[in-house]
Amino acid sequence: MSVAVSATLAVNEALARRRSQGLPVLPLGFGEAGLPVHPVMRDALSTGGDQNGYGPVAGIRELREAAAGYWERRGLPTDPDLVVAGPGSKPLLYALLLAIGGDVAIAAPSWVSYAAQSHLSGGQPPFVPTAPAQGGVPEPDALAQAVTEARAAGRDIRAVITTCPDNPTGTVASRGTVRRLTEVAQELDLVIISDEIYRDLVHDPTTVVHSPAEFAPERTVITTGLSKNLALGGWRIGVARLPDSDTGRHIHAALLGIASEIWSSPSGPVQRAAAYAFQEPAEIVDLVARSRRLHGLVARAVAERFRAAGVPVIAPQAAFYLYPDFGVWREWLGEAHGVTTGPELTRMLLDRYGMGVLPAVEFGESTHALRVRVATSLLYGESEAQRYSALAAEDPTALPWIRAHLDRISEVLDEVRQEQPAVAVPAMAS
Repeated sequence: MSVAVSATLAVNEALARRRSQGLPVLPLGFGEAGLPVHPVMRDALSTGGDQNGYGPVAGIRELREAAAGYWERRGLPTDPDLVVAGPGSKPLLYALLLAIGGDVAIAAPSWVSYAAQSHLSGGQPPFVPTAPAQGGVPEPDALAQAVTEARAAGRDIRAVITTCPDNPTGTVASRGTVRRLTEVAQELDLVIISDEIYRDLVHDPTTVVHSPAEFAPERTVITTGLSKNLALGGWRIGVARLPDSDTGRHIHAALLGIASEIWSSPSGPVQRAAAYAFQEPAEIVDLVARSRRLHGLVARAVAERFRAAGVPVIAPQAAFYLYPDFGVWREWLGEAHGVTTGPELTRMLLDRYGMGVLPAVEFGESTHALRVRVATSLLYGESEAQRYSALAAEDPTALPWIRAHLDRISEVLDEVRQEQPAVAVPAMAS
């Protein structure tokens, strides 16, 4: 089947074209962590440069043991023999869908690639709404209803995906919501795939991220990687934790078979470096803490600019995302700009103002929803020096280049809101 280029990658390319033409841009569309590579990670990568042979399909033992230790420090005992490494958590997620088979229930809104990957694997995923401020976890009662109805119609729903914390809303689902979802999964015999790539980027250290594996360990698969907490998206490394159960061992065997035919084994040098990172030495812990603080300060500052302009947004709790809702401007947008759908809104913001954001429809919502996903992590600077300065600053929002972006957000929103409605041209008499 035909699948379009991922919306997040497409908007990044559109902004790059504008920038190359000398046009101003507000880079708020791409979920890049936007920070430099720590020198110890560069050293770790170079020391693995001699790893040029094919390694084990599941990943080298050193990496799998380090990943197991990472999860154990978060209260999730892990058998290294049930850990699988891959070239990024994204291909691991796709391989998991193939290994589990059937169809998968997905939250609305949720990350753009879940539905696309489901379609690629031959599925038609049911979208299940989330409760306010409970992003990433389908509302449990709605999930039960959606799966029951789909199965009654002959569809084979075998799994549900959660994102803890969430992309696109930047929120963290409560313990009660996660626990109730696991109860529904147990009642309906669903495998839970828990994407926890943003787990280490919760802004307030007192906010607890609850994994479904706490409540349903026998049926929960967890995926994570280094692309967000260490800004290593280009290195392409991810790990999956399979449950220690008959279900988990069945998925593990199927996953290895699929991996052996798609990527054979992850990059040797990157695996060696990832093993070092997952051991969480002091310098890595410090970098993650400073990154988490920077993401939180800038995301909250951007959210405040939207609120000040009259656009509601739930306060972000993790990562570098927020999900403002232009629905309160619906009538005005239609009159002044001819905008009635989410894609029309984001196209207008990009073409007229250089603001790159993504419409809610890309995250599984209606095309008429006027919510947009805003990613704030490319505001930290265009050079490595600026990004290091952002990491070190007591108040990064006061840095000139970040302040300029914040002010431009306010300017764009004010211009959109103040533009006069178009004057209708009287029709000619026939």
